[in-house]
Amino acid sequence: MATCEVCGNDYWMAFEVRTVSGDVHTFDSFECAVHKLAPVCEHCELKIVGHGVEVDGRFFCCGHCARAVETSRGAEIRDAVGARPA
Repeated sequence: MATCEVCGNDYWMAFEVRTVSGDVHTFDSFECAVHKLAPVCEHCELKIVGHGVEVDGRFFCCGHCARAVETSRGAEIRDAVGARPA
């Protein structure tokens, strides 16, 4: 068994996540993995679980937050929600 590095639970179905930088983390749930590894939106401070958006190396959960902070480059960001292909 392995111990989750977030909650300390010793669980037989724990899993490892290997990052691009080579770090290895052990978790007992996706909830703990998200808590530890997900980036935080620089505007609303929400954990970014989906793809989010990146503007000049800064991470945001959506286009609205990117536009609120990054007024010049953020203005170019559009959310896909509600957009329908032509």
